[in-house]
Amino acid sequence: MSRLHRYATTLRWTGNRGTGTSAYAAYGRDHEVEADGRPDLALTSDPAFRGDPARWNPELLLLASLSSCHQLWYLHLCAEAGIAVLAYEDRAEAVMEEEASGAGRFVEAILRPVVTIAPGNDAARAAALHRDAGAKCFIARSMNFPVRHEPEIRTA
Repeated sequence: MSRLHRYATTLRWTGNRGTGTSAYAAYGRDHEVEADGRPDLALTSDPAFRGDPARWNPELLLLASLSSCHQLWYLHLCAEAGIAVLAYEDRAEAVMEEEASGAGRFVEAILRPVVTIAPGNDAARAAALHRDAGAKCFIARSMNFPVRHEPEIRTA
């Protein structure tokens, strides 16, 4: 039996510099997103598209969502498998291809988690669980580009 989960956010554009979108360079790309009383996120476009480099952009949020979802599934699967993860850090990267028309799409993402496990745990099993986490991650399963995993397993 499947279940539906619904998510809602509110986005508010804050980049009107007085003349709205009267010209391409006349407006800011700044906006804020909120959800159910959580802290607001200050967003913009990528700096390549006139965005503020000090703010998050949709492309970074997509990558952060992939990395976060994978990590949550991985920790869950390790707990079920009896593998004690002591530390987890992912230096994820993604590649977006922009076409001459200005349209673009992501062509790949690479997750590079460095996982530290407790002594006596099965490092090979810990590494293999990344494949399983990738197969279960809600975000990765929703993407139309490959999400690769290049994990490094360390023992404390």
